[in-house]
Amino acid sequence: MTEDPRPQDPRLALAQSFIRALPHSAALGMDLVHLGAGEAVITMPYDPRLVGDPATGVIHGGAISALMDTASGASVMSHPSAPRSTATLDLRIDYMRPATPGQRITARAEVTHVTRSVAFIRVTACDEDTARPVAQGTGTFTLER
Repeated sequence: MTEDPRPQDPRLALAQSFIRALPHSAALGMDLVHLGAGEAVITMPYDPRLVGDPATGVIHGGAISALMDTASGASVMSHPSAPRSTATLDLRIDYMRPATPGQRITARAEVTHVTRSVAFIRVTACDEDTARPVAQGTGTFTLER
């Protein structure tokens, strides 16, 4: 792996090391590319080992949902009222079309509302055709303070 020449926000570097340490994130090749106040963007490369339908080469929906869940959790952890930890309470995903074989998938998640104990998120997954999402979802996450 080559060094990333982009300057690193310390929170981004910490979050990247955390995500790389998660076995499923590492196995799926997830890369955190943006972390803001209550928002996160994580990419996942196309990998033939993740194909759900060998006849079409389309990535399995489970890999996409794992990407979306991880991006959502990262957005919660980056919120200005960041909790010590978080866990998924509910994640509803609507698959809108198959991801294009051979293309990287990007999940963009944002926190839309926070209560004392729950964060609400919205997340979208796209391949290179960003005008036509592959999937979109909403979810809730615990806030442990």
